Amino acid sequence: MSAILTVRLTPEEKRILAQRSRRAGVKKATFVRQLIREIPFETARDVLRDLTPHLGDERLRITRR
Repeated sequence: MSAILTVRLTPEEKRILAQRSRRAGVKKATFVRQLIREIPFETARDVLRDLTPHLGDERLRITRR
């Protein structure tokens, strides 16, 4: 039998989760499972490898505070 994970989310976090799962085209639970199974970054090389395909994507930006 599978374990059950319960997480309390704020209304803002619920909204963000719903948006991201819709963008991914999956249910919220499926999206969370995908996030849990992702391979974590261990080195800067891992971060750069993940970043490279997204370079030049104008939808992604860094805002100054």
